[in-house]
Amino acid sequence: MPQPIRTTWRFPEPLFALVLIGAVVAAYWPALAGGLLWDDDAHITIGAMQGWDGLQRIWFVLGATQQYYPVLHSAFWLEHRLWGDAVTGYHLATLGLHALAACLVVLTCQRLAIGGAWIAGFLFALHPVNVESVAWISEQKNTLSLVFALLALLAWLRFDDTRTVRDWLLAFVLFALALGTKTVTATLPCALCVITWWRRGSISWRRDVVPLLPWLAIGVASGLTTAWVERHMIGAAGAEFALSPLQRVLIAGRVTWHYLATFCWPAGLVFTYPRWSIDPRTPATWAYPAAMLGLTAALWTLRHRTRAPLAAWLIFAGTLFPVMGFLDVYPFRYAFVADHFQYHASVALAVLVAAGIIWLVHRAEPGTEQWLINRSVHALVVALGVLTYHQAGNYRDAETLYRATLAVNPDSWMAHHNLGRLVSRKAGGLNEAIVHFEAAIRLKPDHARAHYSLGVALQRVGRAVDAVPHFEAAIRLEPDNPVMVGNAHFLIGSILRHDPARRDDAIAHLREAMRRKPLVAEVHLVLGEVLADAGRVPEALAEFADALRLQPGYAEAQRAAERAASSSSGRGR
Repeated sequence: MPQPIRTTWRFPEPLFALVLIGAVVAAYWPALAGGLLWDDDAHITIGAMQGWDGLQRIWFVLGATQQYYPVLHSAFWLEHRLWGDAVTGYHLATLGLHALAACLVVLTCQRLAIGGAWIAGFLFALHPVNVESVAWISEQKNTLSLVFALLALLAWLRFDDTRTVRDWLLAFVLFALALGTKTVTATLPCALCVITWWRRGSISWRRDVVPLLPWLAIGVASGLTTAWVERHMIGAAGAEFALSPLQRVLIAGRVTWHYLATFCWPAGLVFTYPRWSIDPRTPATWAYPAAMLGLTAALWTLRHRTRAPLAAWLIFAGTLFPVMGFLDVYPFRYAFVADHFQYHASVALAVLVAAGIIWLVHRAEPGTEQWLINRSVHALVVALGVLTYHQAGNYRDAETLYRATLAVNPDSWMAHHNLGRLVSRKAGGLNEAIVHFEAAIRLKPDHARAHYSLGVALQRVGRAVDAVPHFEAAIRLEPDNPVMVGNAHFLIGSILRHDPARRDDAIAHLREAMRRKPLVAEVHLVLGEVLADAGRVPEALAEFADALRLQPGYAEAQRAAERAASSSSGRGR
């Protein structure tokens, strides 16, 4: 078994923990007062789920939450009871979990007698690739699941020594809690096998693998459940996911190298990366999986001298397996990589780098060389903290995030559309919003919601006629979206009603809107007004009556009914 290696930092450990926590707070300070981002509102417990019956639905109703992560959403449920909709509370919770995970990285290194434990903790805590997981409230699933996973790992190491049922059960329960928070932790049993191999040089089927078989079983079941939810309930299906097995292999190679590169050189980090075009006929595409195999072979050859690099590489790549491209996850619609996908995997690299630094210290001549290495480590930690501070500033609000995304990736149609929606709500922002919606459509012509958003913006700036083709495109491209399609039909009808030559078309669209939104009084009102203009007064009065039934005291409907009745009686005389 590897012998403990004393780190070069000699402060008392409680002081180190306080320094680490303070460094995390300082590095993430710009994001602490940040607002909700992208899908945060779908994760923070909504009104209908805030009672005790909501907690029951979180656990037992598939689809009650955006993803079936009952432990995660139970945590959000509890947090909502503690501080309601105060966004800072959620940021502090995620930040605290990240700092706790970093301390658990330290404990894990110490338990495994890996040198540079606190260096590993600081590297993980302050590395900018983790900003997306810590500053984005939705990714509390990452920070909380890593805490459970590391606790499960530590409990397993205790079981490995004691071989008691009690310690096995504790480790198993912690692993189950990790799975219930995020299923990327399903890779933990394989990581434990790698750690066992690293420590002993071999793996015993009976001693090492058999106790992990229940872990593998619930991990596979959890992963399959998540894959089904991603495809059938979240929307990880369609043209963007129509990839051949060969393309998926090529994606896996490039994904792994992307994460390795961004960990080693965290420049150009962005919320949404460009989505690669994977063409097997391009020789350069094959370089990534070839290099991955080459590196693995080189580390395998090196195992007789040291097993550590190969073990770290296997854990890193194995933890990334769920997001390599073999399984469909919704964010692949925008890009095959995202910083939050490597949060768990980055632990292995942080530990390897820290151990490597200690190895260099021990090989260096005492005096100047060791002093230089120590100061270089301090400079590295500070530099990472500064980069994290800068990156965290991009997450202080949604508009800042999307503008920062477009500065690095101007072809992000998602960022263009979402930024357009944000600025369209600001005074004087419609013209800029139109530019962003048009950019989104240029980059992704089949983006139904961008067409719809552009139509709304054009109508609001007085270009109603130009808006109609975009509403029609939204209906054609996403016919199964009841809310958007119903609204689009209503808006088309509201525009066409002013053209006498297309009044029948307006009536047809309004009737379709009413079919999709039968309980909306405004639809009945507008349809009634168009029918009245067409001289179909009895039908118009019926629609006004429906509007008043749905919304008693609806003044506009009452006045419209009176005008229609008066007009009808006037024609009768």
